[in-house]
Parts: sequence; C-alpha cells; structure tokens
Amino acid sequence: MISHLDHLVLTTRDVRSCLDFYSGILGMEVIRFGEGRVALQFGQQKINIHEYGGEIKPRAHLPVPGSLDLCLIISISTEELLAHLDIHGIGIAEGPVSRTGARGEIQSVYIRDPDLNLIELSVYINEQS
Repeated sequence: MISHLDHLVLTTRDVRSCLDFYSGILGMEVIRFGEGRVALQFGQQKINIHEYGGEIKPRAHLPVPGSLDLCLIISISTEELLAHLDIHGIGIAEGPVSRTGARGEIQSVYIRDPDLNLIELSVYINEQS
C-alpha cells in the first residue's frame, strides 16, 4: 500500500539556523511555497519546516525541537563525508559505525543539527566506492 515517503515535518526554534544547516552543510535546496511556508528539498522528498509555537495545523500531538531522529542516505563515501563535516566544523556524535538500513547494511555517522535533532548520515556498504 505505501509507496514511499513524500515529506516529513521538522519543528525548529530558529528557522534561519535550520535552513542554513540543512542547505549549507547537507546541500538541501530551500524552497518556498503556499503562504510563507518553507521546506528543504532533496531527491524526491522534502522536509517541511515549522517554527516552534507557530506550527501549521493539523500538526503532531507534541511537536518539539530536538525530537527528530532521522537517517539520510548520502551520495558520497564515508571518508568524503568526514572530510566535509570537518571543513564545516561539524562535530561527530558517533561513528562511523555499522547499522542496518531499509535495504541492508549501512555505515553511519551521527551528527546534531542546531535544534539537537539526531541526524544519521549513511551509505550502503555494498554501494560505497
């Protein structure tokens, strides 16, 4: 029945810092739509951004910054990722470590965004060059 994920919602305390992190560090495209709404687009998915206290309805029962735990598949090697994060001064919370993704074994590096959401950046082991 379910084909794929279209979008999810991230609640942030600081929209500008959030957009800067996800676009400047992770390379997502900032898009604007509707009546002043903003999202981060990557591939065929997007992350809608809601500012804490001003969430769009309907909304999650308890939308709070820092509650997201998200795994994103990257298009570069783990070594390239580590160098990229180092250049941008992004600290590593954990990794690289082996984990299991939706399609098999992944190698993951965990970082935190400005709201302290846990962001897992991963590459499938059989696809890593």
